Amino acid sequence: MQKERLIPLIVACALFMENMDSTVIATSLPAIAADIGTSPLTLKLAITSYLLSLAVFIPASGWTADRFGARAVFSAAIAVFMVGSIGCAMSSSITDFVIARTLQGVGGAMMTPVGRLVLLRSIDKSALVNAMAWVTIPALIGPLIGPPLGGFITTYFSWHWIFLINIPIGLLGIWMALKFIDPITSEVPERFDLTGLVLAGLGVAGLAFGLSVAGLGLLPWPVVVALIVGGALAMGLYLRHARRTASPVLDFSLMRYPTLRASLTGGFLFRLGIGALPFLLPLLMQIGFGLSPFQSGLVTFASAVGALGMKTLAARIIRAFGFRNIMTVNAVASSIFLAACALFTPATPLLLIMIILIVGGFLRSLQFTAINTLAYAEIATEETSRATTLVSVVQQLAISAGVAVGAFAVEATIAARHATEPGADDFWPAFVVVAILSATSCYAFWKLPVDAGHQISGHKIPPPESAMAPEAAAAESTQDARDQKLN
Repeated sequence: MQKERLIPLIVACALFMENMDSTVIATSLPAIAADIGTSPLTLKLAITSYLLSLAVFIPASGWTADRFGARAVFSAAIAVFMVGSIGCAMSSSITDFVIARTLQGVGGAMMTPVGRLVLLRSIDKSALVNAMAWVTIPALIGPLIGPPLGGFITTYFSWHWIFLINIPIGLLGIWMALKFIDPITSEVPERFDLTGLVLAGLGVAGLAFGLSVAGLGLLPWPVVVALIVGGALAMGLYLRHARRTASPVLDFSLMRYPTLRASLTGGFLFRLGIGALPFLLPLLMQIGFGLSPFQSGLVTFASAVGALGMKTLAARIIRAFGFRNIMTVNAVASSIFLAACALFTPATPLLLIMIILIVGGFLRSLQFTAINTLAYAEIATEETSRATTLVSVVQQLAISAGVAVGAFAVEATIAARHATEPGADDFWPAFVVVAILSATSCYAFWKLPVDAGHQISGHKIPPPESAMAPEAAAAESTQDARDQKLN
């Protein structure tokens, strides 16, 4: 098998577990909440703790891979994720579940960025769009079969078994990594920025966790305010520290590249909106429409079908129209289909719901492929570990923020109508809010140069007349002179 396909498929084993895990949990939240004695909205902490753990530990991934080798780190990360999965299956309280999800996050913090680093160092940039598509195709099998499989197991067996699915997948990923991935290390690893890791971790943890628990009533308001203020202060201290450090753990100087800057800023806003969808949609189907977890899974299955269909066309579309044009228009189009979920009611025909989800998944998949690829268009080889670390942190923060914003919008709607339990009418404002946030990402993409990322996309820009070759310009000038004599 060609390296362009083999390496992405190995990395995809890790992405498969993560995607499967997140979609299975989203579908099964009500059943898990009922079993461990809490509410589905409170279980948002289980999702947030996982994403928060990712964001805190990802900064160490690039240096760790350079120091100990990508193969060893990648394999160990999968093993840690598997242990966390077993912990989730054995949980009997919200505390146990959150701790196990946090452990999964530690493993995921190394799996994804290190896998992406292997990809960048193994694949030529001209083949990167196709490679990213290959990485995502197997990973999309997770969300494709996750909702119906998770719903089926939860409805007819027990939710505990949905986490044990990760074990055989993880064992396969470890075997493939040890067999096919070279132990890529840096000849001269950079000095590890421990101070930066602590400050950045405290900043991310304080801000993300503080914002996520605000309004849930789980912690006193003074504690919530202290978390947010403390996180902001720690992040400010980190930015000051980073300017004085030769090898900062989060290298924001890479933002000098327009393509990476657009991918991070526009991608953050786009993911903030889209990241709320896997949380909101299953809850709407089960709590609002009264569907079983299995029925809810079959409905959300449609979104993954649309995403899977896009992967075979992404490279061709980007090559034909270029990153800037596609990402600007598609950000708005994807957000419109996200906002359309606000129109869903128990009376909405199932076929119409499926069509909206399939088309929306198709468009979102194209946008994610473009965002993920464009980030590395101008990154030099020696900067890849720092770039993958920065990109991964921003991505996870965006998804975490999306879940928090979506849940907060639902909770605010419930409070506004003085209700005690959520109903179908409490979800539509959340879909509108996250769709608007997602649509604003188009401005960051529109500001890109028209030829942004052309070395990766293969999109050809017609040269302006002023850039014509000297021979062609001279010939045109001679022809103009002849025309004037004849007149």
